[in-house]
Amino acid sequence: MHITARLRRVIQWPFQGAGRPAAFIVTGVLIQLAVLVVMALPWIFFVPETPAATLLAVLVPLAAVVSAGPLLTEVQRARFRTRLGVDIASPYGGPRPRLPEWLRSPAGRRQLGYHLLFGPLLALAAVFALLMWATSAVAASIYVWIWLVPPERRLGQAGYTPSGAYVTAAGIALLCAASWLSGALARLDTRTATVRLGPSREEQLARRVEDLAESRAGLVDAVDAERRRIERDLHDGAQQRLVSLAVNLGLAKATLGDLSEDARRVIDEAHREAKEAIEELNDLVRGLHPAVLEDRGLDAALSGIAARAPIAVGVTVNLPSRPSPAVEAVAYFIVSEALTNVVKHAEASRAEVTVECFGETLVLVVSDDGVGGAEPAGGTGLAGLAKRVASVDGRLSVDSPVGGPTVMTVELPCVP
Repeated sequence: MHITARLRRVIQWPFQGAGRPAAFIVTGVLIQLAVLVVMALPWIFFVPETPAATLLAVLVPLAAVVSAGPLLTEVQRARFRTRLGVDIASPYGGPRPRLPEWLRSPAGRRQLGYHLLFGPLLALAAVFALLMWATSAVAASIYVWIWLVPPERRLGQAGYTPSGAYVTAAGIALLCAASWLSGALARLDTRTATVRLGPSREEQLARRVEDLAESRAGLVDAVDAERRRIERDLHDGAQQRLVSLAVNLGLAKATLGDLSEDARRVIDEAHREAKEAIEELNDLVRGLHPAVLEDRGLDAALSGIAARAPIAVGVTVNLPSRPSPAVEAVAYFIVSEALTNVVKHAEASRAEVTVECFGETLVLVVSDDGVGGAEPAGGTGLAGLAKRVASVDGRLSVDSPVGGPTVMTVELPCVP
């Protein structure tokens, strides 16, 4: 039993792993044979007798093959997918372009190069590999088919003489070489097709950048939605309970007149702390996502910031439509943080906030008449603002010479 299993493994060894590559190169030869038939059709039915007819006999089939380039690409991708399990990605991010655009595109020219040059050359090598398979199979099985030869002709054949053993050994060696060559051709064809039929390195990087931009935009939207949820939970939950607690403490202080001085002092202290907690929670909720921003838009929200600022702040908002919620939130927090920096560091008496939309760009300008000298690395929060702006593909620039004034310009995508 062990000897039989070992013998089976020895017999199967040249064929192990060669089935899929062999079937793969056979389908490649068949595809190129179909293309060859199309190219040879005019020469099959008539013989061109003039130079013009010869030129037409060459150009018309070539034009047909070029027009069928997108279809050939899909057929080749299906061949790699079904025969080798290799999925070659499409170089187009969306649907395949029409034939004129496909011919003008770099991806279309790469695919034509595969169909007209690399594919035929690989098919020619595949034909050589298939001939090796056929020759090696005939040589390795000489002791099987030699008995089918008539006796009068069998005596002169190699299989009927001691040299038949050498022919069989040579056939087995050729089988191994054909198996290796089939695998090598399949690997070479895969590498060539991945480069010629799939996206280039630049296209892969561009698509990766698009995917990362989409995922980052989705993350920004998810964080903004989570911020809104926390704001609603705080406003409708903890804030209302604190208000109720403050009201109850105020009623207790007003109605319970027979309390001792110590008890009244404790109630007064608790009432004051409850009101302070409500104010702090209001500031926290406003910092997370102000309700006025969601309800009335950027103009009203920025006007609220200006009204609470300890210095004079002018606000001008000129937007044809509301931008996306993520951009609105970034613009709001940029203005809020910028005005906080002005109050803390600029020693300014007045600030101006201007928001306008130019095409697809929202331009936000915050200026003040302070002492200037603001630097992103100076600990004034500008580095954090730059990161927040970059989260939505925006740009931030600061012009702040020593002595002032300071002008901060922010460009954000103005997409509804």
